[in-house]
Amino acid sequence: MIIQACLNGARPKGFHPSLPLTAEDMARDGAACVSAGAAELHFHPRVTPDREGLAAVDETILAVRKACPGTLLGVSTGAWIEGDEHETRSRIAAWRHPPDYASVNLAESDAPAIMELLRQRHIGIEAGLATAADAERFVRLRNRDGVLRVLVEIEEQDFPSARRAAEDIVAILERSDIGRPVLLHGLDATMWPLLELARRRRWSTRIGLEDGRFLGDGSVARDNPHLVAEAVRLFRRDGGT
Repeated sequence: MIIQACLNGARPKGFHPSLPLTAEDMARDGAACVSAGAAELHFHPRVTPDREGLAAVDETILAVRKACPGTLLGVSTGAWIEGDEHETRSRIAAWRHPPDYASVNLAESDAPAIMELLRQRHIGIEAGLATAADAERFVRLRNRDGVLRVLVEIEEQDFPSARRAAEDIVAILERSDIGRPVLLHGLDATMWPLLELARRRRWSTRIGLEDGRFLGDGSVARDNPHLVAEAVRLFRRDGGT
């Protein structure tokens, strides 16, 4: 069980005053999140404050690794970032300072090829599953057991629906005897309820401005470290992390 801090995602710069958008901001924010109890960091490097880009991974990884030595660092390979399968593969192949792991969305058509490229580069894989169909595709992959973990990421905003979606995904993994760790997270309205579900099921989870800006009581968090500190408090309430 770990708590991963997800610093920014694809959120626009007006989403929150403390949203980190430069390599320096992500390094500073990441260090504060680690101090607050985050075990790992996940972030989306930006070529400009308004645009994600895989070309910014080298610079950002260098900055964050310097600020957070020994912390596992992860990025996204989402197809929307470059908007072109060939460009996505070329950017990943060109990384000189790769992350420790990268998330791959199984809903995307090029996911198996991206996963194989990451394996060739000895970069860990978070297999991102948002639906039962994603899970079914994942369990049919030849190298399914070689991933770092399974990332169950639910977008439904109604909690009962979100919980059913998560449980359906996990049931498919269990039927297929997938023995990889699970990290469950929600989005906006389901961020805290699914974090609590992860705590109860003893799965890992994540928290941060990528997934939402509100605390459990509905107030706006000051920043990512504030969200992490609250998540750590909840996880430790019953002797968790």
